[in-house]
Amino acid sequence: MELLRAALIQHEVGENVEENLERAAAGVAEAAKNGAGIAVLPEMFCCLYMKKSFIKNKEPAGGHIWQRLRAMAAENRIYLVGGTMPELDGENIYNTCFVFSPEGEQIARHRKVHLFDIDVEGGQRFFESDTFTPGDSVTVFDSPWGKIGVEICFDIRFQELARLTALEGARLIVIPAAFNMTTGPAHWELHFRARAVDNQVFMLGCAPARDENGPYISYGNSIATDPWGRVIERIDEKPGILYADIDLSQVESIRRQLPIMKNRRTDLYTLSYTGK
Repeated sequence: MELLRAALIQHEVGENVEENLERAAAGVAEAAKNGAGIAVLPEMFCCLYMKKSFIKNKEPAGGHIWQRLRAMAAENRIYLVGGTMPELDGENIYNTCFVFSPEGEQIARHRKVHLFDIDVEGGQRFFESDTFTPGDSVTVFDSPWGKIGVEICFDIRFQELARLTALEGARLIVIPAAFNMTTGPAHWELHFRARAVDNQVFMLGCAPARDENGPYISYGNSIATDPWGRVIERIDEKPGILYADIDLSQVESIRRQLPIMKNRRTDLYTLSYTGK
């Protein structure tokens, strides 16, 4: 299959986990009703993006939040990239995205590799590493539309991860994210266009809706970019669902016209330095 309708569910996230889960479930149901084959939820779709909330709402795989995600996928017969949640595993907490099939089976798990540790002068200061342990894997899952990659938010700033994901066969990379009002206006669209054109893949970024009164203000602006680096769909900061109709055959077409992936050098570290 080459044609895919993806739905990015940009919903509000508040303090009440059950209300957040209900908003997510309503969005997934609406997406399925409108013909989406895959639905995507935002980073930390289930709880506030703050350290004490991560700790309070941490759960192991198979817990309540995981079960609700599984049910959303199975009840609506849809592939679900389930945003992220604070996943407890032993003594560690991970910022984790679970992916489910239309049968409700977990088919992938991506733990955020690059933790969001920033201190921007005059802007945002946040250290995910105070709470989370980083993941260490490239994540790709099989679907009727071919291989799909998953990253989480800050991962997009590291082009090596996107390249490895593309080399694993992904023609589409999906990123639950929560850029803020410092980094969002500066880099959100830029990164999605850059990673798309670097690797000649489609990119999808799903963010929470903006809450000006919340402890962490999301930029919103969920987005879809194509392998030519064009923005094909984008919404604003308000709650809503972005639908992106994707023709994955464009990946092969663009790679034939501009054979970046075919002509890549895999031995870059053996090249001789000829500068002065």
